[in-house]
Amino acid sequence: MIRVMIVDDQPLVRDGLAMLLNLRAEIEVAGTAGDGLEALEKAKQLQPDIVLMDIRMPGTNGVEGTSLLREHMPNVKVLMLTTFKDSELIFDALEQGASGYLLKDMSTDIIVQAILTVHAGGVVLPQDVTVQILQELKKTKVIEAEKKSIPGVMGQLTERESEVLRELGYGLSNKEIAEKLYITEGTVKNHVSNLISKLELRDRTQAAIFAVRYGITEYI
Repeated sequence: MIRVMIVDDQPLVRDGLAMLLNLRAEIEVAGTAGDGLEALEKAKQLQPDIVLMDIRMPGTNGVEGTSLLREHMPNVKVLMLTTFKDSELIFDALEQGASGYLLKDMSTDIIVQAILTVHAGGVVLPQDVTVQILQELKKTKVIEAEKKSIPGVMGQLTERESEVLRELGYGLSNKEIAEKLYITEGTVKNHVSNLISKLELRDRTQAAIFAVRYGITEYI
């Protein structure tokens, strides 16, 4: 049973989602909170496995809440609930240690699958959503500004490692990258490990953020 806590400043949203998730045998909603600070306080009592965190909230927002949880309760994983308008905040939250993001209007089935993925140690970066978020970032000129300052360390990557990094930015799994690049899953895993080491990143989530921040992942 996966213990989940829902954090949203709108009671209707968090109570509705709690009701839907409690219908699932594999999930138990341990509690809810109205902002990031309350999330930390309640998480200490409730000990959830995963926190579903709204990104925009008055008081302590989702980015700050994620940072607090990751600092004080590093074993608790955070999954962001967002909208396309939150493009810049999404990547700020990922940089603070969130394990991925979902749009608020996604189906319960997709949310449950994301919870299962994160609980198993995976990262949730929906490819179709990432494409649209990249487009939104493009409009705000964020990507162009970052692209001008791509770290020189990128030159240490092989051509294949750069290709794998690009696909990580779309949120693809090792299996999906292997199929797309016509290489084995084991080879992808090695490339991911190598590029994370060369770029001095923490994990594949950080690699995905890197790819997006510096325009390495190009939208379709």
